[in-house]
Amino acid sequence: MAQRFAAGEAALGLGIQQLRSAAAVGLAQRCGFHFLFVDLEHGPLSAAMAVDIAAAGLHAGLPALVRVAGKGSPEIARLLDGGAQGIVVPHVDTPDEARAVAEACKYPPLGRRSFFGLQPQFGYRRLPVHEAMAQANPQVLSIVMIESPEALGQLDGIAAVPGIDVLMMGCNDLSMELGLPGQLDHPVMAAARRDLVAACRRHGKTPGLGGIADAGLLRRCIRDEGMRFVLASNDTDLLLDAGLARVEALQQA
Repeated sequence: MAQRFAAGEAALGLGIQQLRSAAAVGLAQRCGFHFLFVDLEHGPLSAAMAVDIAAAGLHAGLPALVRVAGKGSPEIARLLDGGAQGIVVPHVDTPDEARAVAEACKYPPLGRRSFFGLQPQFGYRRLPVHEAMAQANPQVLSIVMIESPEALGQLDGIAAVPGIDVLMMGCNDLSMELGLPGQLDHPVMAAARRDLVAACRRHGKTPGLGGIADAGLLRRCIRDEGMRFVLASNDTDLLLDAGLARVEALQQA
């Protein structure tokens, strides 16, 4: 993913809300997705299921990032120690809240994450602490979600926080808070996306978004607006799309 971002290319993620086994890794890889977005905010999966998927993703070269249920989640350390290669925190509104995310996800000097040595990321080898921390920090993505007018007003401050890697717009929640529920292509939403991309560029961070199902709009966000960390779809949407199309095709026969 870091190589794609450095080359100016988008990384496409598959949201995992219903799939509960490591089969999610192989299915997503076969489709060509670049990462998994395991959703503990809106899905029924547990932390244990999330780390099983993440550990399988490590062996397949398909990183699994986990969205926790909310700010201050006590699950962050366990998820990272179990194999997650990134944490997504929803509803981050201020630089102070972003700093708390970085502190939870990164080892010193960027954060205050507690150290556990025998991690799947290190092949369960007991590395010297300083070496393990130096390896881990660049490989763990700290992702904050921008989902409110307050967060929009503090984009520069949030993007400037050391240890934050991605600012991700949650389009559905943001549109609701702006009084534009579901109007994801509204000029106000487009301006918000442009502001997020600009703040990320000023501070060397990666802009991202989720919540857009329309492929045409999603392509424009990537091609014309510069979004790079992109939640492209989720397991539920894909199953519904394919299932509805198959039933309709067979009924027409």
